[in-house]
Amino acid sequence: MKVLGLNCYHADSSAALLADGVIVNATEEERFTRIKHWAGLPFNSIEFCLNDAKLSINEIDFIAIGRDPKVKVFKKIGYFLKNLSSSSGMLKSRLENRNNVVSIKNKIEDIYGYCPPILNVEHHRSHLASAFYASKFKEATVVSIDGSGDFSTLMIGKGRNSEIEVLRSVDFPVSIGLLYSAFTQYLGFPYYGDEYKVMGLSPYGEAKYLKEIEQILWFDEEKLINWDTSFFDLTRGAINYENNQPIVPRIYRDNLITLLGPSRKKNDPINDFHKDVAASLQRHVESIIFKVLNKAFDLNKSDNICIAGGVAQNSVANGKILENTRFKHLYIPSAGHDAGISLGAAQYVYFHKLKNKRTSALYDANLGIEFNNDQIKKILDDQKSQYTFMKDEYLFPFLAKRISEENVIGFFDGRAEFGPRALGSRSIIADPRNPRAQQLLNEKIKKRESFRPFAPSILEEFGSDYFIDYQFTPFMERVLKIREDKRSLIPAVTHVDGSGRLQSVRKDLRPRYHKLISEFNKLTGIPILINTSFNENEPVVNIPQEAIDTFNRTELDLLVLGNFVLSKGKINFE
Repeated sequence: MKVLGLNCYHADSSAALLADGVIVNATEEERFTRIKHWAGLPFNSIEFCLNDAKLSINEIDFIAIGRDPKVKVFKKIGYFLKNLSSSSGMLKSRLENRNNVVSIKNKIEDIYGYCPPILNVEHHRSHLASAFYASKFKEATVVSIDGSGDFSTLMIGKGRNSEIEVLRSVDFPVSIGLLYSAFTQYLGFPYYGDEYKVMGLSPYGEAKYLKEIEQILWFDEEKLINWDTSFFDLTRGAINYENNQPIVPRIYRDNLITLLGPSRKKNDPINDFHKDVAASLQRHVESIIFKVLNKAFDLNKSDNICIAGGVAQNSVANGKILENTRFKHLYIPSAGHDAGISLGAAQYVYFHKLKNKRTSALYDANLGIEFNNDQIKKILDDQKSQYTFMKDEYLFPFLAKRISEENVIGFFDGRAEFGPRALGSRSIIADPRNPRAQQLLNEKIKKRESFRPFAPSILEEFGSDYFIDYQFTPFMERVLKIREDKRSLIPAVTHVDGSGRLQSVRKDLRPRYHKLISEFNKLTGIPILINTSFNENEPVVNIPQEAIDTFNRTELDLLVLGNFVLSKGKINFE
């Protein structure tokens, strides 16, 4: 049985294909449109999933859409009637979006001449499914936290074998995600998805404003979370869409300025006040998350916890969950954000609705597009590029030596990753020992804020040597403390608070990337490389031409496409 999952007309549109419960492929539409967080109907992603699996649309049994306009309909009506005078703009936007969702069948038929039966899956149930069914746990507590989706902002469930039962949910608008978004705007980061910048800024400050922020949103034993509505303006909605791009209108009121002081404009300098507000927000949100998770433990006493939703991308909080809750084991999928809705919807249909048996766990995010050496060679030859072909036995020692000499490398290898993190398939790689690497990468290659940290990819077998209370972290989804005696060895990936957002690299999951780091370890005694996404203020590169274009317009020293090496100067093979 084949189920095609879609996240559409919602930020981070995507498609994923399941065949007999096994994940065949998955990709985000932004990788094709080159527009971050693209939010329409993901036809490019659908085409990729079908072509990659050598299937036609007629061979798909069901299409699962991670959106169900029918859920909580009376609560939606009640909310709009209660807020009719102030929410007309929001209602108009929601109705337009709903109309897009219900017209999907016709649009697919227009393109393909046929549309398989469509099954709708509630937004947060899709999140729960994406986390639970990809885990190795036969039973677990499952939690989804994000801004909002299908009129919920938080959902707690329990997974047992092939079924997920919802235990509690929180209705829109009270939302941990919207709290974080409001402060993201207040701190001068106006775009959808900028929350990770606030998380990256938070370790530079002190939590001086906890008491103030605690007045805005708090844990509630009965309701799970509650907030003071006077700080939030949702008259234009929590999110709108223009030309298939998510736009977040200003959602904080002037009460926040009265409470804390003037907000930061986009291009204003970042000062200690902004750092302290970010630190306070992060600390408070972590506290609420831990309380919610402990409440979830009370509802379903399991040692296992699976988490998804936009807030599950808060890797700083994720790294502290096992220490601050009663859970012993944690799984977070590679696409915990809304792109994972496509995969979760397909899994929910196949396992929960159709009651099929579970398949193996997912620890490999390489589900996207792939190019072999023959295809890469043709692309390079067609544009008359100068390159050198190197077999693996020579390639990886060569690259390790160049990285050790402070060269920065664009590394394009195998299938693209599914999710927001580059994991060694579409990565920029550098030497973690180089104290100047963070400044170089931010200013000359990534073209982004100087405070933004970089991640250490570490060989799994050395994890405990470098990290306190090490946890296997295959998708770069957790921040852990680096051991104090190791921090001076890897300054480029050690954040200001002594932490690092690690990626565990296991040989059986990523053999070529593991080999590269192993060669670097042989040469330097350091089993770690800097790993950041292969892009420059755009979606991560997807195809060889995008990698070549990024290489040409930035200060990357080398580009590796499969087994082909491109250099801006003469290559020294010694």
